[in-house]
This record gives sequence, structure tokens and C-alpha cells, in this order.
Amino acid sequence: MGFDQYHEPPEELSPEIRTRARLFASLTEEAEAIGWYDQRMSLEPDAEARAIMEDAQGEEFKHFCMDLEFLLRRLPRWREIAEGVLFQEGDIVEHGEAAEAASGDGGGDGGSAAGESTTSSLGIAGLKGAGL
Repeated sequence: MGFDQYHEPPEELSPEIRTRARLFASLTEEAEAIGWYDQRMSLEPDAEARAIMEDAQGEEFKHFCMDLEFLLRRLPRWREIAEGVLFQEGDIVEHGEAAEAASGDGGGDGGSAAGESTTSSLGIAGLKGAGL
């Protein structure tokens, strides 16, 4: 079994980072499977076979959501950003920029301790539409 989800020596990574790497890999696998089912269903002429594939795709989506929720429970700033983007009406990009700015997230992994700042933002997100 390969461990290509690691970009650093696994033995040097904390258990929390290794767990997150597994969940990130799982998210990718679930998203790929969802896409594969989309392709299969778009071409499948047999309604019963297509219904079975739709059911299987639903399982993949459930697993994707479970993986994502696991990560969001452990990465509070990510959760804050997600809450500002998901299930909102209007411009997705604008919601994303506003949520990121409100979280103080400068693009870090969100894995720092509470109160610890890892913001590397140049503060330019708020300049959008400022007529500059």
C-alpha cells in the first residue's frame, strides 16, 4: 500500500497530521468515485442499472460528507469559512472572500491552537471593488 499522501516523512508527522492526511486522501477518493458514477450513469441505458449506480453514488457522497465533517470539527477556522460559504444565496466567490477575511485565515491549514495567529494575508481581499 502506497503512502503518497505524505510529502514529508510520515514518521516525523504527528498522529493528528497523519489522520488528516488519511481523511484528505479519502475525500479525494470519494469525490473521484462520485464523478465516475456521474459518467457511468450519463451513458447507462438500463434504468435499473442506473438506479443501482445512483444508490451507490449516494453512498460515496455520504462518505465524502462524513470525511469533510470530521475535518471541519477539528479545524475550527476551516469550519468558520465553510459556514460562510455553504448554503448561502448569492455569489459564491464573494462569500468565500468574506468568510476567509472574517476568520482571520491567511491561507494556513487552520491547525494552530486557539488564539495563535498564523495569518499571512496581505489584507488585499477587502480591496476588491474599491476602484483601485
